[in-house]
Amino acid sequence: MTQASEITQADVLEALKGVMDPELNKDLVSLNMIRNIRIEQGKVSFRLVLTTHACPLKKELESAARDAVARIPGVTEVSVETTAEVPRTKGLPEKEPIPGVRNTIAVASGKGGVGKSTVSVNLALALSKKGSRVGILDIDIYGPSIPIMMGIHKPLEATDDKRLIPHESHGIKLMSVGFMLDEETPLIWRGPLVMQLVQQFLKGVEWGQLDYLVIDLPPGTGDAQLTLVQTIPLTGAVVVTTPQDVALIDARRAIKMFGEVKVPILGIVENMSSFVCPHCGHETEIFSHGGGEKTSRRYDVPFLGAIPIDPEIRKAGDAGTPVVVAAPDSAQTAAFMKIAEQVASRISVLNLSD
Repeated sequence: MTQASEITQADVLEALKGVMDPELNKDLVSLNMIRNIRIEQGKVSFRLVLTTHACPLKKELESAARDAVARIPGVTEVSVETTAEVPRTKGLPEKEPIPGVRNTIAVASGKGGVGKSTVSVNLALALSKKGSRVGILDIDIYGPSIPIMMGIHKPLEATDDKRLIPHESHGIKLMSVGFMLDEETPLIWRGPLVMQLVQQFLKGVEWGQLDYLVIDLPPGTGDAQLTLVQTIPLTGAVVVTTPQDVALIDARRAIKMFGEVKVPILGIVENMSSFVCPHCGHETEIFSHGGGEKTSRRYDVPFLGAIPIDPEIRKAGDAGTPVVVAAPDSAQTAAFMKIAEQVASRISVLNLSD
């Protein structure tokens, strides 16, 4: 029988080879998730490095790893330190990534008025709450709402080499055309100027180090979207829709656009899914229900979840404190946290797949 003094790192690694990540279909050792193994008189400690801070299987993987090592003869105590390192998007060789940004998440919709910006800010905040470094890039050129929703509106500054410095709110780095305009000034630009501005935002911002950059797109499939997908290697896209047929038709166009330019769809979010009366609890399907999930099945893309209509989400956004921050224990925040976990998990699978 192996004695405590005879336990080796090879024994620990061999035991951990039997622990599989069910989403990545590989063991923890081959995924390079096991670091800093220490063994002292039967006590074993190691670091478990997950592929995202928002890993939905964190507790399960940690428990399985601890149990596997505890079964080694001679082991008397197991200590696991769990951290995360977000892998970088593989990208395409002809597209230069944004410096310092590991993954880019486009949040899109086929039409306006479906709550795309609400999903963008709360998705970003949910990822940040899990421990990731997150930024939001608002390239909804004609309707920039991120400054209001994040509670900040002041002029931009630049570095000595003329790179724009993002603002920061609620722990999120922010860049928006709204910082360049007052709230009542319309942006009346033709396509070439829009494309030039998007290029500036993609290449001329000092983001620092980010795990995820959430990009709030304009509705539709126009110049800003095409400039984006042609310029940088997008990790994937989240498509936001409401349940009614007219929104779903436009959402399907957005899905097909991303498919044509080889951008993976991370999933569909059905916003304004239903309204639950706060007084009697009766649920009303104002815009129908279930269309997002049906669309996800039709196009074989993940369904990330349904967000109910709730006045508190609107109030929180208008007040500059999105619901994930304003009401961290609410059902709405729980829905956004679950969506964030699924998005982060899907990104890990894409980045680490062969």
